[in-house]
Amino acid sequence: MQTISEAAAYTLRFINQTQRSVFLTGKAGTGKTTLLREIIQTTHKNTVVVAPTGIAALNAGGVTIHSMFQLPFGGFIPDNSSPQFSESTKFETKATLRRHFKMSGLKKSVIRNMELLIIDEVSMLRADLLDAMDYMMQSVRKRNTPFGGVQVLYIGDLLQLPPVIRDEEWRTLKTYYKGKFFFHSHVVQQNPPLYIELSKIFRQTDDTFISVLNNLRNNQISQQDIQTLNQYVKPDFDLKANKGYITLTTHNNKADSMNAQALQDLEGKLVSYNPAITGDFPDKIFPVEQELKLKVGAQIMFVKNDLSFDKHYFNGKMGIIKSLGSQEILVHFPEENKTIEVEKYEWQNIRYKVDQTTKEIEEEVLGTFVHYPIKLAWAITVHKSQGLTFDKAALDVSQVFLPGQAYVALSRLRSLEGLILLSPLRMNGISNDQDVMDYALNKASDSFLANALHFETKNFIHNYLVNTFDWSDLAQEWRNHRFSYNESSEVSGKSKHAVWAKKQAEQVDQLLDPSRKFISQLNKLFAPETVDLNHVSERIQAAFSYFLKPMDDLVFEILWKIEEVKRIKKAKMFYEELIVLEEVQTKAVLRLMKAKLLIETVVAGETISKEKLTSSEIKSYISRKTEAIQNQFKELNITLIDDEKDAERYTSKKAKTTVPKKSTVQETYELWVEKKSIDDIATIRMLTKQTIYSHFVKLIQTKAVSISAVLPADKLQDLADAFAGYREESLNALMEKHGQKFSWEEARMYKASLN
Repeated sequence: MQTISEAAAYTLRFINQTQRSVFLTGKAGTGKTTLLREIIQTTHKNTVVVAPTGIAALNAGGVTIHSMFQLPFGGFIPDNSSPQFSESTKFETKATLRRHFKMSGLKKSVIRNMELLIIDEVSMLRADLLDAMDYMMQSVRKRNTPFGGVQVLYIGDLLQLPPVIRDEEWRTLKTYYKGKFFFHSHVVQQNPPLYIELSKIFRQTDDTFISVLNNLRNNQISQQDIQTLNQYVKPDFDLKANKGYITLTTHNNKADSMNAQALQDLEGKLVSYNPAITGDFPDKIFPVEQELKLKVGAQIMFVKNDLSFDKHYFNGKMGIIKSLGSQEILVHFPEENKTIEVEKYEWQNIRYKVDQTTKEIEEEVLGTFVHYPIKLAWAITVHKSQGLTFDKAALDVSQVFLPGQAYVALSRLRSLEGLILLSPLRMNGISNDQDVMDYALNKASDSFLANALHFETKNFIHNYLVNTFDWSDLAQEWRNHRFSYNESSEVSGKSKHAVWAKKQAEQVDQLLDPSRKFISQLNKLFAPETVDLNHVSERIQAAFSYFLKPMDDLVFEILWKIEEVKRIKKAKMFYEELIVLEEVQTKAVLRLMKAKLLIETVVAGETISKEKLTSSEIKSYISRKTEAIQNQFKELNITLIDDEKDAERYTSKKAKTTVPKKSTVQETYELWVEKKSIDDIATIRMLTKQTIYSHFVKLIQTKAVSISAVLPADKLQDLADAFAGYREESLNALMEKHGQKFSWEEARMYKASLN
């Protein structure tokens, strides 16, 4: 049986060293989410993360499938027909998608530059939706290969939440699909991904419990397993008297009413907390209730992992509210006899865009939602418990479970010791979907993975190098551009530039013959079973020296032309055509630079990674070139330039907010080092000042920032006087007495400095 490290290592290497699509699965608690984060942080490929629902996308740090690919809600028929629609069902086809759904230039640019598409929570992905994604990607990328040549990583456990297709939709779709799961899609049927399973379980360690869960998962549950579970049946279990248990039920209204009633039964004052929302953050993707209502003694659970070094809590950890203040919540963990202050968590609504200098896909923050990452936890639905871990849970299984629900519910628990069944578990209704069980037979063996990795890595290097020097699509783009100069372009003055376009298109055409000959050479070098990589490296270095200058000159030409055109009125369409052309041409040059680094990395026997396939030269290529051209242009055309307004005529006015993959506190710290004020940092980061102050609490605690650099001397004196002899866990009493002299944020920072 594979260990997690072996399976994870295979997955990482397949993503970085091959073009093969992968289905990554694993039982609950095997670390799929952890591996997802690792891949995003380390891959050298331009990556986009999508998920079927808003909440799943938010949790994965990505966007929804529908928003990324501009897809309508409703079914998709994978042909060009025009089906009859009824009142209650609506279907799109390839023909209607072509006609009706216009994609923005930003999204097209992201799709054109994409190299790796990660689809999380793939158990919920419908077969027809995946085919619609495939069609849109092929259309935008103008490549008639699966997903337009993009590698796809599917992540999820098919024995958890299934796709939702209404009966009336299925009546039509069943003529096109054998089933509803992603693997029933035409694109997967014709191009099956490599099936890798993470098999080491971290959540459970009890062999008996693991055996029962495995049998339940594999439709092999025995009478002995049922007897084992039914030892934990306690129909009269008093949940009020036994603190720390959460009830898992099948219906939302039941969970909601249990939580509301339990909160109402508590004595004491009801305190409400609301989130700080900045920018664009739609309410349909709020990760927790907008209004959090609590009382002292309320049973809560955390809905995120503690990102700090302390790791006080995890997703699903239970606690009891010990103290509530207007800006402070203390939670007690009875079994550890420990109390912590709950820190607010930042969720980000993002979109993807392409960095114009590096052509890399990056994230842009559209809005943030900052709230306490807790919710009432006397009850929760099985559906919403997916991904959580509980020490103690009572299962209300009186109603028939859907396939997979019994498994999801039971697998939330760490051990049988924390299990209570409120009614006996029956065999009825707990079998899993047979299609899923059959698909699981595709799981790759260790030996197959090892052989496939060797073969696919060789293929990947070969294809990467061949595609680097295959400029037929690039030449076609230039040809299309050349022949777009006609009489109708007189309006924008475009026709005046026709001679220039003809000259550049001819330059590209002249490169095609030598590039084809070089590709033929590469094919011969990679034909043997064992490839002489040193010889390949020599040929790549020679080709790089030969092709770089003419390709680089074309980038110069087009950037210079952009400088001219952006100063011409009524030429926006012409300008946008040039921008698309520049993107394709620059990408080809950057790819040439990366190919040189790739072969150097492989020859050195090093792992292909993000760090190895980039350099300062690649990162600054466009910015250096653009700056030089702009300076040169101004010197030559000094009398023609009125002001900067002309030069910025067609460029986006929106501020760029890029999000590097760093901790949120680290990002704040780096801006502080740049001498930005707290107000400035809040504006740049699209967060409230209160949230930025919470970052400073941590920075002061770790001594990265001195409190004297943040607060003036007179304020520090007021705080020192107030804190003299103060020993309480909560700051409530202190703030009631001295709240007019300093804020909660200032008190927290001072308290952090004392620690």
